[in-house]
Amino acid sequence: MTNPSPWRTTVLTLFPEMFPGPLGVSLAGRALASGLWEIEARDIRASATDRHRSVDDTPAGGGPGMVLRADVLAAAIDGAEIGPNRPKLLMSPRGRPLTQARVAELAQGPGPLIVCGRFEGIDQRVIDARALEEVSIGDYVLSGGEIAALALIDACVRLLPGVMGKEASGTEESFSDGLLEYPQYTRPQLFEGVQIPEILTSGDHAKVAAWRRAQSEALTAARRPDLWAQIPPKAPNRPGRQKAPKNKTDG
Repeated sequence: MTNPSPWRTTVLTLFPEMFPGPLGVSLAGRALASGLWEIEARDIRASATDRHRSVDDTPAGGGPGMVLRADVLAAAIDGAEIGPNRPKLLMSPRGRPLTQARVAELAQGPGPLIVCGRFEGIDQRVIDARALEEVSIGDYVLSGGEIAALALIDACVRLLPGVMGKEASGTEESFSDGLLEYPQYTRPQLFEGVQIPEILTSGDHAKVAAWRRAQSEALTAARRPDLWAQIPPKAPNRPGRQKAPKNKTDG
């Protein structure tokens, strides 16, 4: 379903010059230039009220680093004046892991407001008061939320109608059905003594589909047992689990 207006994201950051950054080139950049989506980067520091434009203070209870103030960030969120139907996200390593399913939900909506934290974190009171949804892109810590926000936005933008060249491009990728993507091949037919698997050049679409499914299952079981454990052994209209067939590239 297409949106009545362009998908829009509002980013609250101490470094608005980081946006659109890499989102201004390639697939996302072309879509941005053609008006399929919009981005607004707003400087949190503009909401500071003292002459030094202070946005942080020492953590209550002591400890290293600084904490982003609740009053300043709340003013920045309120000043963005986003609609009540737009999600409010906070990029945070303690948030729920970002999944392809959540990305699809965000892409189908009007677009989120994204808060990029810095320092040791942000005051919990503004997280609670403004109902920020904490989102993580992995179990590691970055210097700030900007790079994480870029990753989230890119994942959403590529799913917007009209962005990718073929509609099927987004339906046969890793995580689209809970599995990792199968191996891909293209010309030359022979590379350093290794042939493209014969089944992929057989012209038998049913066998190709079965091979790809088996490869996806084998890769998921081997590399992401956490995902594999969530796949039902058999479900309606879904092939059962099977071992990936051997080919010259499998060893």
